[in-house]
Amino acid sequence: MSEIHLYSEVSRENAEMRAAATPEILDAWRNFSKTVFKPGALDEKTKQLIALAVAHVTQCPYCIHSHSKQAIRKGASKQEMMEAVWIAAEMRAGAAYAHSAMAMDEIMEAEKKSSQSSNS
Repeated sequence: MSEIHLYSEVSRENAEMRAAATPEILDAWRNFSKTVFKPGALDEKTKQLIALAVAHVTQCPYCIHSHSKQAIRKGASKQEMMEAVWIAAEMRAGAAYAHSAMAMDEIMEAEKKSSQSSNS
């Protein structure tokens, strides 16, 4: 019985097939990615910490592995990396709380309609 994986394993064959399917688009994406991660106003370590945090918010396991390795290569400490992850967790939780205003609007609207119909 073969082992079941939740996510596809990255293989050279798989990567080559994806590259062959849309080579121009892949080249453009690779160039974009390289450009984005070049040092600029933010240094490379900071950019990798941001990417690590975003990878946790988007919940991309491939990105988490890749940007964890890159952050370490760029000199990030485990404390810096975990702080970035905690910031991501706070932002995700904060967004859920902020969006709860929409649920509260619906609750208030339903209560208003219920009150109006019971007063009729």
